[in-house]
Amino acid sequence: MEPSTIAAAPTTTTRRRKRKIVVIMGPTGAGKSRLSIDLATRFFENSEIINSDKMQVYRGLDITTNKITMQEQLGVPHHLLGAFDPTKSVITTSEFRKVASEIISDIKSRRGLPLVVGGSNSCIYSLVTKRYDPKSDVFNGPDPHPVSSELRYECCFIWVDVCLPVLNQYLSKRVDEMLDSGMFEELAEFYRSGEHMTVNRSGLGQAIGVPEFETYFRRMESSDSEEDVMGQGEAYDEAVRRIKDNTCQLAKKQVSKILRLRDAGWELKRIDATEAFRGVISGESGGARVAEIWEKQVVEPSMKIVKHFLEE
Repeated sequence: MEPSTIAAAPTTTTRRRKRKIVVIMGPTGAGKSRLSIDLATRFFENSEIINSDKMQVYRGLDITTNKITMQEQLGVPHHLLGAFDPTKSVITTSEFRKVASEIISDIKSRRGLPLVVGGSNSCIYSLVTKRYDPKSDVFNGPDPHPVSSELRYECCFIWVDVCLPVLNQYLSKRVDEMLDSGMFEELAEFYRSGEHMTVNRSGLGQAIGVPEFETYFRRMESSDSEEDVMGQGEAYDEAVRRIKDNTCQLAKKQVSKILRLRDAGWELKRIDATEAFRGVISGESGGARVAEIWEKQVVEPSMKIVKHFLEE
C-alpha cells in the first residue's frame, strides 16, 4: 500500500461509528420484558424491541412460552415475536443474526433505538459478534470455543440479575400463575388438535411445558378406568413438578452463559433485581412497595446507564 493511501485513511473522529444498540439480558423470569417496556415508554420513546428468546420467535403457545401480551406491550413496536412458522425448520442462530440485523438497520434508518431483549444468549452472541462462526460453540461442552470480544455494534449490555434461590422461588410461583392463566388449556388444545405432531420437535416442540405434559395427555387419550383417572392426577402433578424444575435449570444455565461472556471481557452492566422479587414472593403491601423497589433499584439505574451510553 502506498504511503499516501495510508495518510488518506479516515481518522478516528471521522470514521463511521458502529451503530448503537441496547441489549437487555438475564435469566428467564428476571423481568427483562418489563424493564424494556419501562425504558421504551418513559425514557427512550423512539425504542423498538427485538425479541431474542428462541422459543418466543415461533407462533403459538403464547402463554406456555410466556410471550408479552399486546396489552403489556403498551404500543411499543415488537419484532421477531411469534414471527416464524413452528412447523417449518428450526430458526438457527445464523438465521436469527441475519433477520435481526436487518431489523436493526431498519430501526436505525428511522433514527430509532433497537432494544434486543431476551434470555437466549446464543442468539445474542450470534447477533452482536463481528465474525460469527455458527460451527463454534462458546457456551457448551468441556472445552468450549473462545468467546469473541470483537463486536459489530456498539452495545450497552444491561444484565438483569436475581439471586438464584430467590429467582427459583419466583419461577415456581410463576408456573402456578401461568397455569391459572390458561397454560394447561392451551397445551390441551395443542395436543387435542394434533398440532403437537406438526411442530418441529427441535423448535417449539422443545418449549418447557410441551414435553413435560406429553405423558399426561397420552394417559388422557387412553384412559377408560378409575385407575387411569387416578394416574392422570399423578401425571399432571409430575408434569408441573418437571416444568418447575426444568425452568429453574434453564435459569441456572442462562446465568452461567452470561458469566462466561462477562469473564471473557464483555462489559455487562449488572442490575440486581433481587429485592423486588423478594417483595413479589412475600406479597408486600399489595405491590406498592415492590413497585417502589423496582423503580429505584432496576429502572432508574438502567435508565442512567442507557442515557450515558447514548450521550457518549
